[in-house]
Amino acid sequence: MGDNILPVLAIVVPLIAVVLILLSKKYPNIREAWTIIAALLNLIIILAMVPTILAQQTIDVKLFYVVKDIYLHLRVDALGLLFAALAAVLWVVTSVFSIGYMRGLDSKNQTVYYASFALSLAATIGIAFSANLITFFIFYELLTIATYPLVIHKRNQEAQQAGRKYLIYTLVAGQLLLVGVVLVHLLAGTSDFVGGGILTADMAPAWVLQAVFMLLFIGTAVKAGVMPLHAWLPAAMVAPTPVSALLHAVAVVKAGAFGVYRIVGYVFGPELFQEIGMATAIAWIASITIIVSSLIAINQDHLKRRLAFSTIGQLSYVVLGIALATPYGFLGAGFHMVAHAFMKITLFFCAGAIYVLTKKAKESEMNGLGKQFPIIFAAFAVASIGIAGMPFIAGFISKFNIVLGAIQGGQVLFIVVMIASALLSLSYLMPVVYMAFFNHKTQGSNQDVAPIKLPAIIPKLLVIPIVITALSSVILGVYPNFIGSYYDLAALASDNVFIITDVNSYSVIKTFTDLVAKGLMR
Repeated sequence: MGDNILPVLAIVVPLIAVVLILLSKKYPNIREAWTIIAALLNLIIILAMVPTILAQQTIDVKLFYVVKDIYLHLRVDALGLLFAALAAVLWVVTSVFSIGYMRGLDSKNQTVYYASFALSLAATIGIAFSANLITFFIFYELLTIATYPLVIHKRNQEAQQAGRKYLIYTLVAGQLLLVGVVLVHLLAGTSDFVGGGILTADMAPAWVLQAVFMLLFIGTAVKAGVMPLHAWLPAAMVAPTPVSALLHAVAVVKAGAFGVYRIVGYVFGPELFQEIGMATAIAWIASITIIVSSLIAINQDHLKRRLAFSTIGQLSYVVLGIALATPYGFLGAGFHMVAHAFMKITLFFCAGAIYVLTKKAKESEMNGLGKQFPIIFAAFAVASIGIAGMPFIAGFISKFNIVLGAIQGGQVLFIVVMIASALLSLSYLMPVVYMAFFNHKTQGSNQDVAPIKLPAIIPKLLVIPIVITALSSVILGVYPNFIGSYYDLAALASDNVFIITDVNSYSVIKTFTDLVAKGLMR
Protein backbone atom coordinates (compact mmCIF):
# COMPACT_ATOMS: atom_id res chain seq x y z
CA MET A 1 0.00 0.00 0.00
CA GLY A 2 2.97 2.31 0.66
CA ASP A 3 2.18 5.99 0.71
CA ASN A 4 -1.50 5.33 -0.08
CA ILE A 5 -2.31 4.53 3.54
CA LEU A 6 -0.83 7.79 4.87
CA PRO A 7 -3.66 10.20 3.95
CA VAL A 8 -6.18 7.78 5.45
CA LEU A 9 -4.12 7.51 8.64
CA ALA A 10 -3.85 11.30 8.82
CA ILE A 11 -7.65 11.41 9.14
CA VAL A 12 -8.09 8.26 11.21
CA VAL A 13 -5.56 9.17 13.93
CA PRO A 14 -7.51 12.26 15.11
CA LEU A 15 -10.74 10.23 14.94
CA ILE A 16 -9.24 7.54 17.18
CA ALA A 17 -8.08 10.32 19.49
CA VAL A 18 -11.71 11.52 19.78
CA VAL A 19 -12.76 8.11 21.13
CA LEU A 20 -9.80 7.79 23.50
CA ILE A 21 -10.33 11.31 24.84
CA LEU A 22 -14.01 10.63 25.53
CA LEU A 23 -13.13 7.35 27.28
CA SER A 24 -10.60 9.17 29.47
CA LYS A 25 -13.07 11.70 30.82
CA LYS A 26 -12.30 10.90 34.47
CA TYR A 27 -8.53 10.96 33.97
CA PRO A 28 -7.44 14.46 32.83
CA ASN A 29 -3.74 13.64 32.52
CA ILE A 30 -4.45 10.62 30.31
CA ARG A 31 -7.01 12.59 28.28
CA GLU A 32 -4.49 15.32 27.57
CA ALA A 33 -1.77 12.77 26.86
CA TRP A 34 -3.94 11.26 24.10
CA THR A 35 -4.29 14.75 22.61
CA ILE A 36 -0.53 15.32 22.50
CA ILE A 37 0.28 11.81 21.26
CA ALA A 38 -2.29 12.02 18.47
CA ALA A 39 -1.07 15.48 17.43
CA LEU A 40 2.57 14.33 17.24
CA LEU A 41 1.70 11.12 15.40
CA ASN A 42 -0.45 13.04 12.93
CA LEU A 43 2.41 15.47 12.29
CA ILE A 44 4.84 12.62 11.57
CA ILE A 45 2.39 11.01 9.14
CA ILE A 46 1.80 14.22 7.20
CA LEU A 47 5.44 15.28 7.03
CA ALA A 48 6.29 11.79 5.73
CA MET A 49 4.37 12.66 2.54
CA VAL A 50 6.33 15.83 1.79
CA PRO A 51 9.19 14.20 -0.22
CA THR A 52 6.72 12.38 -2.47
CA ILE A 53 4.75 15.52 -3.27
CA LEU A 54 7.87 17.65 -3.81
CA ALA A 55 8.94 15.02 -6.36
CA GLN A 56 5.83 16.21 -8.28
CA GLN A 57 3.86 13.05 -7.59
CA THR A 58 0.44 12.69 -5.98
CA ILE A 59 -0.96 10.17 -3.52
CA ASP A 60 -4.37 8.92 -4.58
CA VAL A 61 -6.87 6.88 -2.54
CA LYS A 62 -10.44 6.01 -3.58
CA LEU A 63 -12.33 4.84 -0.49
CA PHE A 64 -15.94 4.07 -1.48
CA TYR A 65 -18.87 5.34 -3.54
CA VAL A 66 -20.80 8.33 -2.24
CA VAL A 67 -23.32 8.16 -5.07
CA LYS A 68 -23.12 6.48 -8.45
CA ASP A 69 -19.77 7.11 -10.15
CA ILE A 70 -18.67 9.54 -7.41
CA TYR A 71 -16.16 8.32 -4.81
CA LEU A 72 -15.17 9.55 -1.40
CA HIS A 73 -11.80 10.25 -2.89
CA LEU A 74 -8.57 11.44 -1.26
CA ARG A 75 -5.68 12.89 -3.22
CA VAL A 76 -2.59 14.51 -1.71
CA ASP A 77 -1.16 17.24 -3.90
CA ALA A 78 1.00 20.28 -3.16
CA LEU A 79 -1.86 22.58 -2.14
CA GLY A 80 -3.54 19.97 0.05
CA LEU A 81 -0.31 19.02 1.76
CA LEU A 82 0.51 22.69 2.36
CA PHE A 83 -2.76 23.09 4.27
CA ALA A 84 -2.50 19.75 6.06
CA ALA A 85 1.10 20.32 7.18
CA LEU A 86 0.13 23.73 8.51
CA ALA A 87 -2.77 22.27 10.50
CA ALA A 88 -0.68 19.39 11.83
CA VAL A 89 2.16 21.59 13.09
CA LEU A 90 -0.16 24.06 14.78
CA TRP A 91 -2.30 21.32 16.33
CA VAL A 92 0.73 20.27 18.38
CA VAL A 93 1.46 23.72 19.80
CA THR A 94 -2.22 24.56 20.27
CA SER A 95 -2.70 21.34 22.24
CA VAL A 96 0.08 22.30 24.64
CA PHE A 97 -1.31 25.83 24.97
CA SER A 98 -4.80 24.43 25.57
CA ILE A 99 -3.64 22.45 28.58
CA GLY A 100 -2.20 25.56 30.21
CA TYR A 101 -5.21 27.68 29.28
CA MET A 102 -7.96 25.29 30.31
CA ARG A 103 -6.25 24.34 33.57
CA GLY A 104 -5.36 27.93 34.31
CA LEU A 105 -9.04 28.92 34.12
CA ASP A 106 -10.25 25.63 35.65
CA SER A 107 -12.61 25.45 32.69
CA LYS A 108 -15.61 23.10 32.52
CA ASN A 109 -16.45 20.70 29.66
CA GLN A 110 -12.79 20.00 28.95
CA THR A 111 -13.38 16.48 27.64
CA VAL A 112 -15.83 17.71 24.99
CA TYR A 113 -13.38 20.51 24.22
CA TYR A 114 -10.44 18.19 23.48
CA ALA A 115 -12.62 15.70 21.60
CA SER A 116 -14.12 18.43 19.42
CA PHE A 117 -10.63 19.79 18.78
CA ALA A 118 -9.46 16.40 17.49
CA LEU A 119 -12.59 15.96 15.36
CA SER A 120 -12.03 19.45 13.88
CA LEU A 121 -8.51 18.50 12.84
CA ALA A 122 -9.73 15.27 11.24
CA ALA A 123 -12.21 17.31 9.22
CA THR A 124 -9.51 19.85 8.30
CA ILE A 125 -7.19 17.13 7.01
CA GLY A 126 -10.11 15.66 5.07
CA ILE A 127 -10.72 19.04 3.44
CA ALA A 128 -7.04 19.34 2.58
CA PHE A 129 -6.88 15.90 0.95
CA SER A 130 -10.24 15.97 -0.87
CA ALA A 131 -9.85 14.99 -4.51
CA ASN A 132 -13.24 16.26 -5.63
CA LEU A 133 -15.96 18.71 -4.66
CA ILE A 134 -18.21 16.04 -3.14
CA THR A 135 -15.52 14.85 -0.73
CA PHE A 136 -14.63 18.46 0.02
CA PHE A 137 -18.27 19.26 0.83
CA ILE A 138 -18.61 16.31 3.22
CA PHE A 139 -15.56 17.25 5.27
CA TYR A 140 -16.39 20.95 5.00
CA GLU A 141 -19.75 20.37 6.69
CA LEU A 142 -18.17 18.02 9.23
CA LEU A 143 -15.86 20.88 10.21
CA THR A 144 -18.89 23.08 10.93
CA ILE A 145 -20.41 20.41 13.18
CA ALA A 146 -17.11 19.68 14.93
CA THR A 147 -16.37 23.31 15.75
CA TYR A 148 -19.85 24.19 17.00
CA PRO A 149 -19.30 22.71 20.51
CA LEU A 150 -16.10 24.75 20.70
CA VAL A 151 -17.89 28.01 19.88
CA ILE A 152 -20.54 27.38 22.59
CA HIS A 153 -18.00 25.98 25.07
CA LYS A 154 -19.00 28.33 27.92
CA ARG A 155 -22.66 27.27 27.54
CA ASN A 156 -23.91 30.72 28.60
CA GLN A 157 -26.42 32.87 26.72
CA GLU A 158 -23.76 34.83 24.84
CA ALA A 159 -22.07 31.61 23.71
CA GLN A 160 -25.38 30.09 22.63
CA GLN A 161 -26.22 33.18 20.57
CA ALA A 162 -22.77 33.14 18.95
CA GLY A 163 -23.21 29.43 18.21
CA ARG A 164 -26.57 29.99 16.54
CA LYS A 165 -25.12 32.78 14.40
CA TYR A 166 -22.17 30.54 13.48
CA LEU A 167 -24.49 27.71 12.40
CA ILE A 168 -26.84 29.98 10.46
CA TYR A 169 -24.01 31.50 8.45
CA THR A 170 -22.00 28.33 7.84
CA LEU A 171 -24.88 25.89 7.23
CA VAL A 172 -26.69 28.22 4.82
CA ALA A 173 -23.39 28.75 3.02
CA GLY A 174 -22.92 24.99 2.96
CA GLN A 175 -26.25 24.50 1.17
CA LEU A 176 -25.30 27.09 -1.45
CA LEU A 177 -22.00 25.27 -1.85
CA LEU A 178 -23.86 21.99 -2.39
CA VAL A 179 -26.03 23.51 -5.14
CA GLY A 180 -22.88 24.79 -6.82
CA VAL A 181 -21.22 21.37 -6.54
CA VAL A 182 -24.22 19.68 -8.20
CA LEU A 183 -24.23 22.24 -11.02
CA VAL A 184 -20.51 21.79 -11.64
CA HIS A 185 -21.01 18.03 -11.89
CA LEU A 186 -23.90 18.48 -14.34
CA LEU A 187 -21.88 20.87 -16.51
CA ALA A 188 -18.52 19.11 -16.49
CA GLY A 189 -19.55 15.50 -15.87
CA THR A 190 -17.09 15.37 -12.99
CA SER A 191 -16.34 17.17 -9.75
CA ASP A 192 -12.64 16.22 -9.58
CA PHE A 193 -10.10 18.93 -8.80
CA VAL A 194 -7.81 19.41 -11.80
CA GLY A 195 -5.06 22.02 -12.01
CA GLY A 196 -6.18 24.72 -14.44
CA GLY A 197 -9.87 23.88 -13.99
CA ILE A 198 -12.51 21.46 -15.28
CA LEU A 199 -15.04 24.00 -16.61
CA THR A 200 -14.75 25.68 -20.01
CA ALA A 201 -16.52 28.65 -21.58
CA ASP A 202 -18.41 26.46 -24.07
CA MET A 203 -20.16 24.43 -21.35
CA ALA A 204 -22.72 27.12 -20.51
CA PRO A 205 -23.55 30.81 -21.07
CA ALA A 206 -21.38 33.25 -19.14
CA TRP A 207 -24.20 34.19 -16.74
CA VAL A 208 -24.67 30.53 -15.78
CA LEU A 209 -20.96 30.14 -15.08
CA GLN A 210 -21.02 33.36 -13.07
CA ALA A 211 -23.96 32.06 -11.01
CA VAL A 212 -22.21 28.75 -10.37
CA PHE A 213 -19.05 30.55 -9.34
CA MET A 214 -20.93 32.80 -6.89
CA LEU A 215 -22.63 29.80 -5.29
CA LEU A 216 -19.26 28.14 -4.73
CA PHE A 217 -17.58 31.37 -3.71
CA ILE A 218 -20.21 32.33 -1.13
CA GLY A 219 -20.16 28.77 0.19
CA THR A 220 -16.46 29.08 1.01
CA ALA A 221 -16.08 32.85 1.53
CA VAL A 222 -18.35 32.73 4.59
CA LYS A 223 -15.79 30.66 6.47
CA ALA A 224 -13.02 32.92 5.13
CA GLY A 225 -14.81 35.91 6.67
CA VAL A 226 -15.06 37.94 3.46
CA MET A 227 -17.31 40.97 3.97
CA PRO A 228 -20.29 41.18 4.18
CA LEU A 229 -20.36 37.47 5.13
CA HIS A 230 -18.20 37.91 8.21
CA ALA A 231 -20.54 38.66 11.14
CA TRP A 232 -20.29 35.19 12.68
CA LEU A 233 -16.56 35.55 13.18
CA PRO A 234 -16.33 38.41 15.73
CA ALA A 235 -19.30 36.88 17.56
CA ALA A 236 -17.40 33.60 17.89
CA MET A 237 -14.78 35.37 20.01
CA VAL A 238 -16.85 34.38 23.04
CA ALA A 239 -15.17 30.97 22.73
CA PRO A 240 -11.98 30.12 24.69
CA THR A 241 -8.84 31.65 23.19
CA PRO A 242 -7.38 28.35 21.89
CA VAL A 243 -10.66 27.93 19.99
CA SER A 244 -10.26 31.44 18.60
CA ALA A 245 -6.77 30.46 17.53
CA LEU A 246 -8.16 27.32 15.88
CA LEU A 247 -10.94 29.26 14.13
CA HIS A 248 -8.71 32.13 12.99
CA ALA A 249 -5.34 30.58 12.33
CA VAL A 250 -5.74 26.90 11.48
CA ALA A 251 -9.06 25.33 10.63
CA VAL A 252 -12.20 27.29 9.82
CA VAL A 253 -11.07 30.52 8.15
CA LYS A 254 -8.20 28.76 6.42
CA ALA A 255 -10.61 26.10 5.16
CA GLY A 256 -12.61 28.91 3.57
CA ALA A 257 -9.55 30.49 1.96
CA PHE A 258 -8.34 27.05 0.86
CA GLY A 259 -11.77 26.45 -0.69
CA VAL A 260 -11.56 29.67 -2.71
CA TYR A 261 -8.12 28.54 -3.97
CA ARG A 262 -9.54 25.17 -5.04
CA ILE A 263 -12.56 26.71 -6.78
CA VAL A 264 -10.58 29.26 -8.79
CA GLY A 265 -7.49 27.15 -9.47
CA TYR A 266 -8.93 23.66 -9.82
CA VAL A 267 -12.59 24.06 -10.88
CA PHE A 268 -12.80 27.22 -13.01
CA GLY A 269 -9.15 27.84 -13.76
CA PRO A 270 -7.58 31.33 -13.89
CA GLU A 271 -8.41 31.92 -17.57
CA LEU A 272 -12.14 31.18 -17.29
CA PHE A 273 -12.22 33.03 -13.96
CA GLN A 274 -11.04 36.15 -15.78
CA GLU A 275 -13.05 35.52 -18.93
CA ILE A 276 -16.40 35.51 -17.09
CA GLY A 277 -15.49 38.76 -15.35
CA MET A 278 -15.25 37.42 -11.80
CA ALA A 279 -11.54 38.09 -11.18
CA THR A 280 -11.82 41.88 -10.96
CA ALA A 281 -15.02 41.71 -8.92
CA ILE A 282 -13.52 39.35 -6.34
CA ALA A 283 -10.30 41.38 -6.18
CA TRP A 284 -12.30 44.49 -5.26
CA ILE A 285 -14.43 42.60 -2.73
CA ALA A 286 -11.21 41.38 -1.10
CA SER A 287 -9.66 44.86 -1.18
CA ILE A 288 -12.70 46.48 0.42
CA THR A 289 -12.70 43.78 3.09
CA ILE A 290 -9.01 44.40 3.82
CA ILE A 291 -9.47 48.15 4.33
CA VAL A 292 -12.85 48.19 6.09
CA SER A 293 -11.98 45.40 8.53
CA SER A 294 -8.75 47.20 9.41
CA LEU A 295 -10.61 50.42 10.11
CA ILE A 296 -13.07 48.57 12.34
CA ALA A 297 -10.22 46.83 14.17
CA ILE A 298 -8.76 50.20 15.21
CA ASN A 299 -11.90 50.96 17.23
CA GLN A 300 -12.07 47.64 19.09
CA ASP A 301 -10.88 47.84 22.71
CA HIS A 302 -11.45 44.14 23.38
CA LEU A 303 -8.25 42.48 22.20
CA LYS A 304 -9.80 39.32 20.77
CA ARG A 305 -12.36 41.30 18.77
CA ARG A 306 -9.54 43.48 17.43
CA LEU A 307 -7.70 40.34 16.35
CA ALA A 308 -10.91 38.96 14.85
CA PHE A 309 -11.29 41.92 12.50
CA SER A 310 -7.58 41.71 11.74
CA THR A 311 -8.15 38.11 10.65
CA ILE A 312 -11.00 39.15 8.37
CA GLY A 313 -8.67 41.56 6.59
CA GLN A 314 -5.63 39.30 6.48
CA LEU A 315 -7.55 36.33 5.06
CA SER A 316 -8.73 38.56 2.24
CA TYR A 317 -5.06 38.88 1.23
CA VAL A 318 -5.33 35.21 0.26
CA VAL A 319 -8.49 35.93 -1.72
CA LEU A 320 -6.85 38.96 -3.34
CA GLY A 321 -3.79 36.96 -4.36
CA ILE A 322 -6.04 34.36 -5.98
CA ALA A 323 -8.19 37.01 -7.66
CA LEU A 324 -5.12 38.46 -9.36
CA ALA A 325 -5.12 35.22 -11.38
CA THR A 326 -1.34 35.24 -11.84
CA PRO A 327 1.29 32.66 -10.85
CA TYR A 328 2.85 34.94 -8.24
CA GLY A 329 -0.57 35.88 -6.91
CA PHE A 330 -1.37 32.21 -6.29
CA LEU A 331 2.09 31.60 -4.82
CA GLY A 332 1.66 34.52 -2.41
CA ALA A 333 -1.86 33.41 -1.52
CA GLY A 334 -0.69 29.89 -0.72
CA PHE A 335 2.20 31.01 1.44
CA HIS A 336 0.12 33.68 3.17
CA MET A 337 -2.12 30.94 4.55
CA VAL A 338 0.99 29.68 6.35
CA ALA A 339 2.49 33.03 7.29
CA HIS A 340 -0.75 34.42 8.64
CA ALA A 341 -1.41 31.23 10.61
CA PHE A 342 1.84 31.38 12.57
CA MET A 343 1.64 35.11 13.20
CA LYS A 344 -2.06 35.25 14.10
CA ILE A 345 -1.93 32.20 16.36
CA THR A 346 0.92 33.93 18.20
CA LEU A 347 -1.27 36.99 18.76
CA PHE A 348 -4.18 34.91 20.02
CA PHE A 349 -1.91 32.88 22.27
CA CYS A 350 -0.59 36.13 23.75
CA ALA A 351 -4.11 37.46 24.33
CA GLY A 352 -5.13 34.16 25.93
CA ALA A 353 -2.08 33.94 28.15
CA ILE A 354 -2.59 37.48 29.44
CA TYR A 355 -6.22 36.71 30.20
CA VAL A 356 -5.37 33.55 32.13
CA LEU A 357 -2.63 35.28 34.12
CA THR A 358 -4.29 38.66 34.72
CA LYS A 359 -7.99 38.35 33.71
CA LYS A 360 -7.43 41.41 31.48
CA ALA A 361 -8.86 41.28 27.96
CA LYS A 362 -8.82 44.88 26.68
CA GLU A 363 -6.11 47.05 25.16
CA SER A 364 -6.91 49.76 27.71
CA GLU A 365 -6.02 47.28 30.48
CA MET A 366 -2.57 46.39 29.14
CA ASN A 367 -0.79 49.23 30.99
CA GLY A 368 2.62 48.17 32.24
CA LEU A 369 2.12 44.44 31.75
CA GLY A 370 5.16 44.23 29.50
CA LYS A 371 7.41 44.62 32.54
CA GLN A 372 6.09 41.44 34.14
CA PHE A 373 5.45 39.52 30.90
CA PRO A 374 8.23 40.64 28.54
CA ILE A 375 8.36 37.41 26.55
CA ILE A 376 4.63 37.43 25.84
CA PHE A 377 4.55 41.04 24.71
CA ALA A 378 7.81 40.71 22.74
CA ALA A 379 6.18 37.85 20.84
CA PHE A 380 3.09 40.02 20.33
CA ALA A 381 5.33 42.76 18.88
CA VAL A 382 7.07 40.33 16.51
CA ALA A 383 3.77 38.94 15.22
CA SER A 384 2.32 42.45 14.90
CA ILE A 385 5.06 43.78 12.65
CA GLY A 386 4.91 40.51 10.74
CA ILE A 387 1.20 41.02 10.10
CA ALA A 388 2.09 44.45 8.72
CA GLY A 389 4.51 42.78 6.29
CA MET A 390 7.85 43.89 7.70
CA PRO A 391 10.95 42.15 6.24
CA PHE A 392 12.50 39.08 7.89
CA ILE A 393 9.14 37.87 9.20
CA ALA A 394 6.92 35.41 7.32
CA GLY A 395 4.29 37.95 6.30
CA PHE A 396 6.78 39.87 4.18
CA ILE A 397 7.44 36.92 1.88
CA SER A 398 3.78 36.15 1.25
CA LYS A 399 2.80 39.79 0.69
CA PHE A 400 5.86 40.42 -1.48
CA ASN A 401 4.74 37.61 -3.77
CA ILE A 402 1.20 39.03 -3.92
CA VAL A 403 2.73 42.38 -4.90
CA LEU A 404 4.66 40.56 -7.63
CA GLY A 405 1.38 38.99 -8.70
CA ALA A 406 -0.24 42.40 -8.98
CA ILE A 407 2.65 43.67 -11.12
CA GLN A 408 2.60 40.47 -13.15
CA GLY A 409 -1.06 41.06 -13.96
CA GLY A 410 -0.67 44.80 -14.53
CA GLN A 411 -2.93 45.57 -11.55
CA VAL A 412 -0.68 47.84 -9.52
CA LEU A 413 -3.61 49.67 -7.91
CA PHE A 414 -4.01 46.75 -5.52
CA ILE A 415 -0.50 47.41 -4.24
CA VAL A 416 -1.82 50.69 -2.83
CA VAL A 417 -4.45 48.69 -0.94
CA MET A 418 -1.73 46.51 0.56
CA ILE A 419 0.38 49.49 1.63
CA ALA A 420 -2.63 51.14 3.26
CA SER A 421 -3.45 47.88 5.03
CA ALA A 422 0.10 47.56 6.36
CA LEU A 423 -0.10 51.02 7.93
CA LEU A 424 -3.53 50.28 9.39
CA SER A 425 -2.24 46.97 10.84
CA LEU A 426 0.48 48.82 12.70
CA SER A 427 -2.04 51.35 13.96
CA TYR A 428 -4.27 48.76 15.62
CA LEU A 429 -1.63 46.29 16.86
CA MET A 430 1.36 48.34 18.01
CA PRO A 431 -0.62 50.43 20.56
CA VAL A 432 -1.01 47.21 22.56
CA VAL A 433 2.77 46.86 22.69
CA TYR A 434 3.18 50.53 23.59
CA MET A 435 0.67 50.27 26.45
CA ALA A 436 2.42 47.18 27.79
CA PHE A 437 6.02 48.43 27.67
CA PHE A 438 5.82 52.21 27.99
CA ASN A 439 2.73 53.00 30.05
CA HIS A 440 3.40 51.76 33.58
CA LYS A 441 0.55 53.52 35.39
CA THR A 442 -2.68 51.85 36.42
CA GLN A 443 -5.57 53.02 34.27
CA GLY A 444 -7.15 56.13 35.80
CA SER A 445 -4.42 56.72 38.41
CA ASN A 446 -0.76 57.65 38.84
CA GLN A 447 0.17 54.42 40.65
CA ASP A 448 2.45 51.85 39.03
CA VAL A 449 0.81 48.61 37.97
CA ALA A 450 1.07 46.10 40.82
CA PRO A 451 2.86 42.81 40.05
CA ILE A 452 0.68 39.72 39.67
CA LYS A 453 1.38 36.55 41.63
CA LEU A 454 1.71 33.62 39.22
CA PRO A 455 1.16 29.87 39.62
CA ALA A 456 4.20 27.65 39.12
CA ILE A 457 3.50 25.46 36.06
CA ILE A 458 0.73 27.22 34.11
CA PRO A 459 2.90 30.05 32.68
CA LYS A 460 5.31 27.51 31.15
CA LEU A 461 2.50 25.71 29.32
CA LEU A 462 1.28 29.07 28.03
CA VAL A 463 4.60 30.71 27.17
CA ILE A 464 6.38 27.81 25.42
CA PRO A 465 3.85 27.64 22.53
CA ILE A 466 4.02 31.43 22.18
CA VAL A 467 7.81 31.33 21.88
CA ILE A 468 7.62 28.48 19.34
CA THR A 469 5.11 30.21 17.05
CA ALA A 470 6.79 33.63 17.32
CA LEU A 471 10.23 32.18 16.51
CA SER A 472 8.70 30.15 13.68
CA SER A 473 7.25 33.37 12.23
CA VAL A 474 10.75 34.85 12.15
CA ILE A 475 12.44 31.72 10.81
CA LEU A 476 9.83 31.41 8.05
CA GLY A 477 10.65 35.00 7.13
CA VAL A 478 14.26 34.03 6.48
CA TYR A 479 13.92 30.35 5.59
CA PRO A 480 10.38 29.89 4.23
CA ASN A 481 10.75 26.12 3.85
CA PHE A 482 11.16 25.69 7.61
CA ILE A 483 9.36 22.61 9.06
CA GLY A 484 7.02 21.69 6.22
CA SER A 485 8.71 22.90 3.02
CA TYR A 486 5.87 25.40 2.92
CA TYR A 487 7.27 27.73 0.27
CA ASP A 488 8.14 24.93 -2.14
CA LEU A 489 4.68 23.45 -1.68
CA ALA A 490 3.06 26.85 -2.30
CA ALA A 491 5.21 27.30 -5.42
CA LEU A 492 4.37 23.82 -6.67
CA ALA A 493 0.66 24.45 -6.06
CA SER A 494 0.89 27.56 -8.24
CA ASP A 495 2.78 25.49 -10.79
CA ASN A 496 -0.06 22.95 -10.85
CA VAL A 497 -2.64 25.67 -11.54
CA PHE A 498 -0.70 27.41 -14.31
CA ILE A 499 1.14 24.36 -15.66
CA ILE A 500 4.51 26.07 -15.21
CA THR A 501 7.48 23.74 -15.47
CA ASP A 502 9.94 25.50 -13.21
CA VAL A 503 8.14 27.76 -10.73
CA ASN A 504 10.59 26.80 -7.99
CA SER A 505 13.57 28.25 -9.85
CA TYR A 506 12.33 31.86 -9.86
CA SER A 507 14.99 34.41 -9.06
CA VAL A 508 13.03 36.92 -6.97
CA ILE A 509 15.28 39.90 -7.68
CA LYS A 510 15.57 39.24 -11.41
CA THR A 511 11.89 38.45 -11.80
CA PHE A 512 10.90 41.51 -9.80
CA THR A 513 12.95 43.85 -11.99
CA ASP A 514 11.69 42.13 -15.16
CA LEU A 515 8.08 42.49 -14.05
CA VAL A 516 8.54 46.14 -13.12
CA ALA A 517 10.04 46.78 -16.55
CA LYS A 518 7.10 45.02 -18.23
CA GLY A 519 4.64 46.94 -16.09
CA LEU A 520 6.22 50.28 -17.07
CA MET A 521 6.15 49.32 -20.76
CA ARG A 522 2.39 48.62 -20.74
